[in-house]
Amino acid sequence: MTDHRLAAIVANVFVLGTLAFAALLFAASPDLYLRSVQEDEALEWMTFWVFALSGGLFWDACRRAASPRTLRASWFTLGMGLFCVLVAMEEISWGQRLLGTRPPAYLLEHNFQQELNLHNVVSRELRQAGFLLFVLGYGVALPIALSGRRLGAQGNRLGLLAPPLWLVPAFLVTAATYHLYPWSHTGEWAELMLGTGLLSHAILEARAGRPSAPLRIGLAWLLALGLGFATARTSWALTADAPDRIAAARIELDALRTDVAAARTRTRCGIHKRIYSVVEAYGQEHLLRGAFGGLQAQGLPEERARFFLDPWNSPYWIRHVCSEDRTRRAIFVYSLGPNRFRDSTPWEIVPDDLGAWISRPDPITAR
Repeated sequence: MTDHRLAAIVANVFVLGTLAFAALLFAASPDLYLRSVQEDEALEWMTFWVFALSGGLFWDACRRAASPRTLRASWFTLGMGLFCVLVAMEEISWGQRLLGTRPPAYLLEHNFQQELNLHNVVSRELRQAGFLLFVLGYGVALPIALSGRRLGAQGNRLGLLAPPLWLVPAFLVTAATYHLYPWSHTGEWAELMLGTGLLSHAILEARAGRPSAPLRIGLAWLLALGLGFATARTSWALTADAPDRIAAARIELDALRTDVAAARTRTRCGIHKRIYSVVEAYGQEHLLRGAFGGLQAQGLPEERARFFLDPWNSPYWIRHVCSEDRTRRAIFVYSLGPNRFRDSTPWEIVPDDLGAWISRPDPITAR
Protein backbone atom coordinates (compact mmCIF):
# COMPACT_ATOMS: atom_id res chain seq x y z
CA MET A 1 0.00 0.00 0.00
CA THR A 2 1.41 3.40 -1.00
CA ASP A 3 2.17 6.10 1.56
CA HIS A 4 -0.48 8.41 0.07
CA ARG A 5 -3.16 5.72 0.09
CA LEU A 6 -2.46 4.87 3.74
CA ALA A 7 -2.55 8.59 4.56
CA ALA A 8 -5.97 8.90 2.95
CA ILE A 9 -7.22 5.94 5.00
CA VAL A 10 -5.96 7.66 8.17
CA ALA A 11 -7.82 10.82 7.14
CA ASN A 12 -11.03 8.83 6.63
CA VAL A 13 -10.63 7.34 10.09
CA PHE A 14 -10.35 10.81 11.65
CA VAL A 15 -13.44 12.04 9.80
CA LEU A 16 -15.49 8.99 10.77
CA GLY A 17 -14.12 9.20 14.31
CA THR A 18 -15.34 12.77 14.62
CA LEU A 19 -18.82 11.68 13.55
CA ALA A 20 -18.80 8.72 15.94
CA PHE A 21 -17.67 10.90 18.85
CA ALA A 22 -20.46 13.39 18.17
CA ALA A 23 -23.04 10.58 18.15
CA LEU A 24 -21.74 9.09 21.40
CA LEU A 25 -21.58 12.46 23.12
CA PHE A 26 -25.13 13.32 22.07
CA ALA A 27 -26.43 9.97 23.35
CA ALA A 28 -24.45 9.88 26.59
CA SER A 29 -24.66 13.52 27.71
CA PRO A 30 -26.99 15.87 25.80
CA ASP A 31 -26.11 18.77 28.12
CA LEU A 32 -22.38 18.32 27.53
CA TYR A 33 -23.06 17.96 23.82
CA LEU A 34 -24.92 21.28 23.72
CA ARG A 35 -22.14 22.95 25.66
CA SER A 36 -19.48 21.58 23.32
CA VAL A 37 -21.11 23.06 20.19
CA GLN A 38 -21.34 26.58 21.56
CA GLU A 39 -19.23 29.39 20.21
CA ASP A 40 -15.65 29.74 21.46
CA GLU A 41 -15.60 26.20 22.82
CA ALA A 42 -12.82 23.75 21.89
CA LEU A 43 -14.84 22.36 18.94
CA GLU A 44 -15.08 25.74 17.24
CA TRP A 45 -11.44 26.59 17.92
CA MET A 46 -10.33 23.21 16.62
CA THR A 47 -12.30 23.88 13.43
CA PHE A 48 -10.53 27.23 13.19
CA TRP A 49 -7.16 25.55 13.51
CA VAL A 50 -7.73 22.78 10.94
CA PHE A 51 -8.74 25.41 8.38
CA ALA A 52 -5.91 27.77 9.37
CA LEU A 53 -3.31 25.00 9.14
CA SER A 54 -4.77 23.92 5.80
CA GLY A 55 -4.48 27.46 4.48
CA GLY A 56 -0.85 27.70 5.56
CA LEU A 57 0.04 24.38 3.96
CA PHE A 58 -1.70 25.24 0.67
CA TRP A 59 0.10 28.59 0.58
CA ASP A 60 3.42 26.89 1.27
CA ALA A 61 2.79 24.53 -1.63
CA CYS A 62 1.96 27.53 -3.81
CA ARG A 63 5.15 29.34 -2.75
CA ARG A 64 7.30 26.35 -3.58
CA ALA A 65 5.68 26.05 -6.99
CA ALA A 66 5.91 29.76 -7.82
CA SER A 67 7.75 30.42 -11.12
CA PRO A 68 6.80 31.79 -14.54
CA ARG A 69 6.33 28.25 -15.84
CA THR A 70 4.21 27.03 -12.90
CA LEU A 71 2.13 30.14 -12.22
CA ARG A 72 -0.88 28.64 -13.98
CA ALA A 73 -0.53 25.46 -11.94
CA SER A 74 -0.39 27.32 -8.60
CA TRP A 75 -3.47 29.56 -8.87
CA PHE A 76 -5.74 26.81 -7.59
CA THR A 77 -3.46 26.11 -4.61
CA LEU A 78 -3.35 29.81 -3.82
CA GLY A 79 -7.13 30.00 -4.00
CA MET A 80 -7.54 26.99 -1.72
CA GLY A 81 -5.22 28.58 0.82
CA LEU A 82 -7.17 31.82 0.72
CA PHE A 83 -10.46 29.96 1.05
CA CYS A 84 -9.26 28.03 4.10
CA VAL A 85 -7.99 31.15 5.88
CA LEU A 86 -11.23 33.03 5.17
CA VAL A 87 -13.28 30.13 6.55
CA ALA A 88 -11.06 29.99 9.64
CA MET A 89 -11.53 33.70 10.35
CA GLU A 90 -15.27 33.57 9.64
CA GLU A 91 -15.52 30.67 12.10
CA ILE A 92 -14.36 32.90 14.96
CA SER A 93 -16.11 36.01 13.59
CA TRP A 94 -12.70 37.61 12.94
CA GLY A 95 -12.01 37.72 16.69
CA GLN A 96 -15.01 39.97 17.40
CA ARG A 97 -16.35 37.95 20.34
CA LEU A 98 -12.89 37.47 21.78
CA LEU A 99 -12.16 41.20 21.68
CA GLY A 100 -15.69 42.30 22.53
CA THR A 101 -15.84 44.75 19.61
CA ARG A 102 -19.14 45.96 18.19
CA PRO A 103 -19.92 44.85 14.62
CA PRO A 104 -21.02 47.47 12.07
CA ALA A 105 -24.68 48.42 12.14
CA TYR A 106 -25.34 46.62 8.85
CA LEU A 107 -24.23 43.29 10.33
CA LEU A 108 -26.11 43.91 13.57
CA GLU A 109 -29.25 44.33 11.50
CA HIS A 110 -28.78 41.69 8.81
CA ASN A 111 -26.56 39.04 10.43
CA PHE A 112 -28.94 36.77 12.34
CA GLN A 113 -26.25 36.14 14.99
CA GLN A 114 -25.36 39.85 15.18
CA GLU A 115 -21.68 39.03 14.72
CA LEU A 116 -18.77 40.20 12.59
CA ASN A 117 -19.00 37.62 9.82
CA LEU A 118 -20.51 37.44 6.36
CA HIS A 119 -21.75 33.85 6.12
CA ASN A 120 -24.61 34.51 8.55
CA VAL A 121 -25.92 37.36 6.40
CA VAL A 122 -27.16 34.99 3.70
CA SER A 123 -30.16 32.74 4.25
CA ARG A 124 -29.81 29.36 5.92
CA GLU A 125 -30.93 27.59 2.75
CA LEU A 126 -28.22 29.31 0.70
CA ARG A 127 -25.54 28.50 3.29
CA GLN A 128 -26.57 24.85 3.30
CA ALA A 129 -26.58 24.66 -0.48
CA GLY A 130 -23.16 26.32 -0.68
CA PHE A 131 -21.67 23.94 1.87
CA LEU A 132 -22.96 20.84 0.07
CA LEU A 133 -21.97 22.19 -3.34
CA PHE A 134 -18.39 22.77 -2.20
CA VAL A 135 -18.03 19.41 -0.41
CA LEU A 136 -19.50 17.38 -3.27
CA GLY A 137 -17.86 19.44 -6.01
CA TYR A 138 -14.36 19.70 -4.57
CA GLY A 139 -14.21 16.50 -2.54
CA VAL A 140 -16.17 14.07 -4.74
CA ALA A 141 -16.84 15.25 -8.32
CA LEU A 142 -13.42 16.83 -8.95
CA PRO A 143 -11.25 13.84 -7.95
CA ILE A 144 -13.51 11.41 -9.79
CA ALA A 145 -13.52 13.56 -12.93
CA LEU A 146 -9.74 14.11 -12.92
CA SER A 147 -9.04 10.42 -12.34
CA GLY A 148 -9.69 9.84 -16.03
CA ARG A 149 -6.70 10.16 -18.36
CA ARG A 150 -8.17 12.76 -20.71
CA LEU A 151 -9.85 14.94 -18.10
CA GLY A 152 -6.87 14.49 -15.80
CA ALA A 153 -4.51 15.85 -18.43
CA GLN A 154 -6.84 18.77 -19.12
CA GLY A 155 -7.10 19.45 -15.40
CA ASN A 156 -3.33 19.53 -15.08
CA ARG A 157 -3.10 22.05 -17.91
CA LEU A 158 -5.66 24.25 -16.15
CA GLY A 159 -3.86 23.96 -12.84
CA LEU A 160 -6.66 22.13 -11.01
CA LEU A 161 -5.68 20.29 -7.85
CA ALA A 162 -8.01 17.50 -6.75
CA PRO A 163 -7.94 15.44 -3.55
CA PRO A 164 -6.96 11.81 -4.09
CA LEU A 165 -9.74 9.32 -4.77
CA TRP A 166 -9.13 7.64 -1.44
CA LEU A 167 -10.32 10.83 0.31
CA VAL A 168 -13.69 10.72 -1.46
CA PRO A 169 -15.37 8.65 1.31
CA ALA A 170 -14.47 11.30 3.89
CA PHE A 171 -16.14 14.03 1.85
CA LEU A 172 -19.15 11.85 1.07
CA VAL A 173 -19.70 11.14 4.77
CA THR A 174 -19.32 14.84 5.53
CA ALA A 175 -21.94 15.76 2.92
CA ALA A 176 -24.34 13.04 4.10
CA THR A 177 -23.97 14.08 7.73
CA TYR A 178 -24.68 17.70 6.91
CA HIS A 179 -27.65 16.84 4.68
CA LEU A 180 -29.27 14.43 7.15
CA TYR A 181 -28.52 16.66 10.17
CA PRO A 182 -29.19 13.90 12.75
CA TRP A 183 -28.69 16.14 15.81
CA SER A 184 -28.94 19.81 16.67
CA HIS A 185 -25.86 21.79 15.64
CA THR A 186 -24.70 18.96 13.36
CA GLY A 187 -23.24 21.64 11.13
CA GLU A 188 -20.52 22.38 13.70
CA TRP A 189 -19.26 18.80 13.45
CA ALA A 190 -19.60 18.73 9.65
CA GLU A 191 -17.40 21.84 9.43
CA LEU A 192 -14.69 20.09 11.46
CA MET A 193 -15.01 17.02 9.24
CA LEU A 194 -14.63 19.16 6.11
CA GLY A 195 -11.62 20.92 7.63
CA THR A 196 -10.04 17.53 8.39
CA GLY A 197 -10.44 16.51 4.76
CA LEU A 198 -8.89 19.75 3.55
CA LEU A 199 -6.03 19.47 6.02
CA SER A 200 -5.33 15.93 4.83
CA HIS A 201 -5.28 17.04 1.19
CA ALA A 202 -2.98 19.95 2.00
CA ILE A 203 -0.55 17.61 3.78
CA LEU A 204 -0.59 15.18 0.87
CA GLU A 205 0.29 18.05 -1.48
CA ALA A 206 3.14 19.16 0.77
CA ARG A 207 6.73 18.21 0.10
CA ALA A 208 7.44 14.55 0.78
CA GLY A 209 9.74 13.77 3.66
CA ARG A 210 9.87 12.61 7.23
CA PRO A 211 7.72 11.79 9.01
CA SER A 212 5.55 9.87 6.58
CA ALA A 213 2.28 11.34 5.26
CA PRO A 214 0.00 9.19 7.48
CA LEU A 215 1.93 10.23 10.57
CA ARG A 216 1.91 13.87 9.47
CA ILE A 217 -1.89 13.78 9.12
CA GLY A 218 -2.26 12.24 12.57
CA LEU A 219 0.15 14.72 14.16
CA ALA A 220 -1.51 17.69 12.44
CA TRP A 221 -4.96 16.61 13.62
CA LEU A 222 -3.72 16.12 17.18
CA LEU A 223 -2.02 19.52 16.99
CA ALA A 224 -5.32 21.11 15.97
CA LEU A 225 -7.04 19.29 18.83
CA GLY A 226 -4.51 20.53 21.37
CA LEU A 227 -4.58 24.06 20.00
CA GLY A 228 -8.38 23.99 20.09
CA PHE A 229 -8.51 23.25 23.81
CA ALA A 230 -5.62 25.61 24.59
CA THR A 231 -7.17 28.50 22.64
CA ALA A 232 -10.55 27.95 24.27
CA ARG A 233 -8.95 28.10 27.70
CA THR A 234 -6.97 31.19 26.74
CA SER A 235 -10.06 32.93 25.38
CA TRP A 236 -11.86 32.32 28.69
CA ALA A 237 -8.91 33.82 30.60
CA LEU A 238 -8.94 36.92 28.40
CA THR A 239 -12.58 37.72 29.09
CA ALA A 240 -12.24 38.84 32.71
CA ASP A 241 -13.83 42.26 32.87
CA ALA A 242 -14.35 45.35 35.04
CA PRO A 243 -17.17 45.50 37.63
CA ASP A 244 -18.62 48.65 36.03
CA ARG A 245 -19.77 46.67 32.99
CA ILE A 246 -21.39 44.06 35.21
CA ALA A 247 -23.21 46.81 37.09
CA ALA A 248 -24.35 48.37 33.80
CA ALA A 249 -25.62 44.99 32.57
CA ARG A 250 -27.69 44.50 35.72
CA ILE A 251 -29.35 47.90 35.26
CA GLU A 252 -30.08 47.13 31.62
CA LEU A 253 -31.47 43.68 32.44
CA ASP A 254 -33.83 45.20 35.03
CA ALA A 255 -35.08 47.55 32.30
CA LEU A 256 -35.51 44.64 29.87
CA ARG A 257 -37.43 42.67 32.50
CA THR A 258 -39.81 45.61 32.88
CA ASP A 259 -40.29 45.82 29.11
CA VAL A 260 -40.78 42.09 28.54
CA ALA A 261 -43.19 41.81 31.48
CA ALA A 262 -45.43 44.39 29.83
CA ALA A 263 -48.75 43.02 28.63
CA ARG A 264 -47.98 43.81 25.00
CA THR A 265 -44.98 41.47 24.88
CA ARG A 266 -46.02 38.09 23.50
CA THR A 267 -43.89 35.01 24.04
CA ARG A 268 -44.47 31.27 24.14
CA CYS A 269 -42.99 28.01 25.35
CA GLY A 270 -39.79 27.07 23.56
CA ILE A 271 -38.70 30.60 22.67
CA HIS A 272 -34.95 31.08 23.01
CA LYS A 273 -33.86 33.99 20.86
CA ARG A 274 -31.87 37.15 20.77
CA ILE A 275 -34.18 39.96 21.86
CA TYR A 276 -33.55 41.85 18.61
CA SER A 277 -34.69 38.73 16.71
CA VAL A 278 -37.91 38.68 18.77
CA VAL A 279 -38.55 42.31 17.89
CA GLU A 280 -38.00 41.65 14.19
CA ALA A 281 -39.74 38.28 13.94
CA TYR A 282 -42.79 38.96 16.10
CA GLY A 283 -43.35 42.68 15.62
CA GLN A 284 -42.52 43.63 19.21
CA GLU A 285 -41.45 47.18 18.35
CA HIS A 286 -42.70 48.51 21.67
CA LEU A 287 -39.54 47.01 23.21
CA LEU A 288 -37.56 49.63 21.33
CA ARG A 289 -39.47 52.38 23.14
CA GLY A 290 -39.45 50.89 26.62
CA ALA A 291 -37.34 51.31 29.72
CA PHE A 292 -34.28 49.78 28.04
CA GLY A 293 -34.35 52.30 25.22
CA GLY A 294 -34.88 55.04 27.78
CA LEU A 295 -31.46 54.29 29.27
CA GLN A 296 -29.94 56.25 26.38
CA ALA A 297 -30.62 59.33 28.49
CA GLN A 298 -28.19 57.83 31.04
CA GLY A 299 -25.48 57.12 28.51
CA LEU A 300 -26.50 53.84 26.85
CA PRO A 301 -25.07 54.03 23.28
CA GLU A 302 -27.73 54.31 20.58
CA GLU A 303 -26.53 51.21 18.71
CA ARG A 304 -26.58 49.07 21.83
CA ALA A 305 -30.11 50.25 22.57
CA ARG A 306 -31.30 49.74 19.01
CA PHE A 307 -29.88 46.21 18.66
CA PHE A 308 -30.21 45.09 22.32
CA LEU A 309 -26.51 44.56 23.00
CA ASP A 310 -24.95 44.10 26.41
CA PRO A 311 -21.85 46.02 27.62
CA TRP A 312 -19.62 43.40 25.94
CA ASN A 313 -21.41 44.01 22.60
CA SER A 314 -23.06 40.58 22.67
CA PRO A 315 -26.83 40.23 22.16
CA TYR A 316 -29.24 40.09 25.07
CA TRP A 317 -31.35 36.91 25.03
CA ILE A 318 -34.85 35.89 26.12
CA ARG A 319 -35.77 32.35 27.11
CA HIS A 320 -39.24 30.89 27.76
CA VAL A 321 -39.22 27.25 28.87
CA CYS A 322 -42.11 25.07 30.05
CA SER A 323 -42.37 21.70 31.74
CA GLU A 324 -43.63 18.81 29.62
CA ASP A 325 -47.13 19.01 31.12
CA ARG A 326 -47.15 22.83 30.69
CA THR A 327 -47.96 23.34 34.40
CA ARG A 328 -44.76 25.24 35.14
CA ARG A 329 -42.76 27.75 33.19
CA ALA A 330 -39.76 30.01 33.39
CA ILE A 331 -39.16 33.23 31.49
CA PHE A 332 -35.99 35.26 31.80
CA VAL A 333 -33.78 37.68 29.93
CA TYR A 334 -30.03 37.31 30.16
CA SER A 335 -26.58 38.33 28.99
CA LEU A 336 -23.76 35.91 28.22
CA GLY A 337 -21.69 37.96 30.65
CA PRO A 338 -17.98 38.83 30.62
CA ASN A 339 -16.88 35.56 29.04
CA ARG A 340 -19.36 35.95 26.13
CA PHE A 341 -20.27 32.28 26.65
CA ARG A 342 -23.61 30.69 27.51
CA ASP A 343 -23.34 29.07 30.95
CA SER A 344 -27.05 29.05 31.81
CA THR A 345 -29.43 26.11 31.49
CA PRO A 346 -33.12 26.27 30.50
CA TRP A 347 -34.14 26.47 34.16
CA GLU A 348 -31.22 28.24 35.77
CA ILE A 349 -29.12 31.38 35.29
CA VAL A 350 -25.57 30.27 36.00
CA PRO A 351 -22.60 32.60 36.59
CA ASP A 352 -20.98 34.25 34.79
CA ASP A 353 -24.19 34.83 32.86
CA LEU A 354 -26.25 37.76 34.13
CA GLY A 355 -30.03 37.58 34.03
CA ALA A 356 -33.38 38.83 35.26
CA TRP A 357 -36.42 36.63 35.86
CA ILE A 358 -39.86 37.46 34.49
CA SER A 359 -41.36 34.19 35.71
CA ARG A 360 -39.19 32.09 38.01
CA PRO A 361 -39.65 28.31 38.44
CA ASP A 362 -39.82 26.69 41.85
CA PRO A 363 -36.78 24.56 42.89
CA ILE A 364 -38.54 21.26 42.09
CA THR A 365 -39.36 22.33 38.53
CA ALA A 366 -35.86 23.69 38.08
CA ARG A 367 -34.43 20.27 38.70
